[in-house]
Amino acid sequence: MPELNAIISAALAARASDIHFVYGLPIRFRVDGSLTDMDDHRLTHEECEMLARELTSQTLGPMGEIDDALSFPDGTRVRINLFRQQGHASAAVRILSDHIPELQSLGLPPAVNEFPKLGRGIVLVTGETGSGKSTTLAAILNEINHTRNDHIITLEDPIEYLYTPDRCIVNQREIGQDTASYADGLRAILREDPDVILIGEMRDLSTIEIALTAAETGHLVFSTLHTGSAPDAIDRMVEVFPEGRQRQVRMQLSMTLQAVMSQQLLVRKGGKGRVAACELMMVTPAIRNLIREGKTPQIMNALATSASEGSITMDNRLIKMFKDKQIDAQTAREAAHDPDYVKKNTMF
Repeated sequence: MPELNAIISAALAARASDIHFVYGLPIRFRVDGSLTDMDDHRLTHEECEMLARELTSQTLGPMGEIDDALSFPDGTRVRINLFRQQGHASAAVRILSDHIPELQSLGLPPAVNEFPKLGRGIVLVTGETGSGKSTTLAAILNEINHTRNDHIITLEDPIEYLYTPDRCIVNQREIGQDTASYADGLRAILREDPDVILIGEMRDLSTIEIALTAAETGHLVFSTLHTGSAPDAIDRMVEVFPEGRQRQVRMQLSMTLQAVMSQQLLVRKGGKGRVAACELMMVTPAIRNLIREGKTPQIMNALATSASEGSITMDNRLIKMFKDKQIDAQTAREAAHDPDYVKKNTMF
């Protein structure tokens, strides 16, 4: 089995986003969304245990899991999740980019390029794991870093992109290293004079509660959620709270939410590389009323009719990407919320 450095180098050469170490299987890379074997050598129990020791200084016991991050001498950084399966050590390793792309280079809906100019409120980026949420947020924050004289504080688990402070002060706090938990970090954050706050993930009631308070008191808050569409994000945040508080939370959201973007990464036409498909909901007065009144099912209709504000549904974005020859028809249909609608509009 190659040394860990050689495995990382091979993954970088293959343009892999993730590496998987599993007992009894070859080392596998995820390239453009699909898994492929590095070679035909199958990992033994001893090799899996050795890799676990090399990946983290923490001890993986007979059961459980560990989250960690690791930097290599060449500057490559990885995010690690070690875990036990059937008594063997396994690992999922995410390769973290050392380069923050320019916001305009990501091919996102044009209204997203205005996010760095926002003064206050909440902006959410949603999508499944590996859908590019962190990259989008890093590009937005770095644009703020280069164009505003503000104080940016991030709470991340772990830190993914490293910012070089420019016009902004940037403090990046890692859960488990710089602060014990999201709850502890968030309790302190409003005493640290921030202008812009990045919360790695809206995980629970206390996280959402403090994010709402921060937005209400004049801060600009960015965060992520694991939901499949922009309107779903509203229900996900509200339903975390007891029923007696949900009306108040809807009111707070209606006043503070600025935009919700839902992302998925799709294979480019021709099979080389991936491209982001985004649904964008700009929160208009009509949508604020629907949030306040708890009429979430009607938000999708409002989203479909608010294109003039910069909003776009996922299905209409997929159709546009097909017409722009970024993705093929099959990819568009498989990613659609309404495959029949997309199919009708992607016929040759």
